[in-house]
Amino acid sequence: MAATAKKKRTIWNIFENFEGDKVVWMIVLLLMLISVLCMFSSTSRLLSSGQSRIDVVKDQLILVAFGIGIIILIYNIRQLGILRWLSKFGFAVSLLLLAALDLKLDLGFVRSIEINGARRILQVGPVQVHVFEVVKVAMIMYLAWAMDALKRGKLKRGNTELAKKIIYIYAPFVVSFLMIIPGSNSAALVIGGMMFITILIGGGNLRDLAILVAAGVLMIGMVLGIFALSKGKAFGRIGTGISRIFESTDWEQKVLDSRMGSVDYYEALDQIRQPYSAKIAIHEGGIIGKGPGASTQRYVVPDISEDYMYSFIIEEYGILGGIIVLMLYISLLARGSLIVRNCGSELFPKLAVAGLTMLIVMQAFLHMFVNVDIGPMTGQTLPLVSHGSSAFLCFCVAFGIILSVSRYASRKIRKEQMQSAPLVEREEIKDDLDDLNQLEDEIL
Repeated sequence: MAATAKKKRTIWNIFENFEGDKVVWMIVLLLMLISVLCMFSSTSRLLSSGQSRIDVVKDQLILVAFGIGIIILIYNIRQLGILRWLSKFGFAVSLLLLAALDLKLDLGFVRSIEINGARRILQVGPVQVHVFEVVKVAMIMYLAWAMDALKRGKLKRGNTELAKKIIYIYAPFVVSFLMIIPGSNSAALVIGGMMFITILIGGGNLRDLAILVAAGVLMIGMVLGIFALSKGKAFGRIGTGISRIFESTDWEQKVLDSRMGSVDYYEALDQIRQPYSAKIAIHEGGIIGKGPGASTQRYVVPDISEDYMYSFIIEEYGILGGIIVLMLYISLLARGSLIVRNCGSELFPKLAVAGLTMLIVMQAFLHMFVNVDIGPMTGQTLPLVSHGSSAFLCFCVAFGIILSVSRYASRKIRKEQMQSAPLVEREEIKDDLDDLNQLEDEIL
């Protein structure tokens, strides 16, 4: 039998040679394309002195190219053990970064920065690192490693299973949650919720869940108590969270009742400017939108390229554009669940993909809910679309891990298919065909 000719690789069929989940690849590329389009026509706050919108697009394209490089680098990690080994340092990395924030580190070259009364960013030379974005991915990967190591009996400290869980799972959960709260209530809830879900998916029993819930309630109660006793000086962000949840002032009515141009008028107007303008953007977008660059609310909402990106997309590309973005995240959730199913009995890749997929999709939904005025302001960006290099690159790491695991899962399926016995032996098929030929001869 002649050897099968090797298919010539061209720019048109090179994508066929990718082993990872091709749907996830398409989702990544489409979200990145949307981010470039949105950066071009969103807020002018992205423009530095002497810059044009073409310069902003160039910067975003460089960021996208760097992000794709990170994804391909992680995607090409063929050994699952390498990802597993790296993941065990996730809590240590998170602990160091959060300690630098909470201790207000200032070493000149490395220092924590306070923005709007909160410390969330480390300035490392000319680069700003959004610590909470790193912690989101790092802690999910760490817990995936810890749950897997516990199952395989690889944890060394602790004499009993409960002791091991306290040392490797519960303590990191509590410590990281408490260290995030001073910088952001919403980030603490998002990261804490994702850690809880990761532990739940990892096989946590009712006792584990009860302990985690009790620990969460105890931590929140303790933080509220410290906040009250210190009269708002400690855990100051708690006051911001409480005011957003239990806000009783009708700021819209206050705008109407106040004299135009007065201090009360502008104070009330500042309170409703962003959420109301976001709703106006959604309303004005209609079905097909105003078109690229035609947004008007970008001049009103300062953070439209970050916290209100979804409303901006709907204003320029309409409900249809919003549905396309929504479907991309829903498709990611579906593909993530498929990858998890194909991982077989391996717990680490299952937890890694499940946790990271849920993180991306849940943050996207939280962002969308805030944009349509469902729930208080959380400050969560739209993954891989909103402006912000730290968040963008951290989500690229997450997608790289998902694609790397999908590559492992596809190889595992192919290996099992090759090793499995055929449902019907070839000889049986040959005998059946011979009997069928004989029957046809007799009929004819």
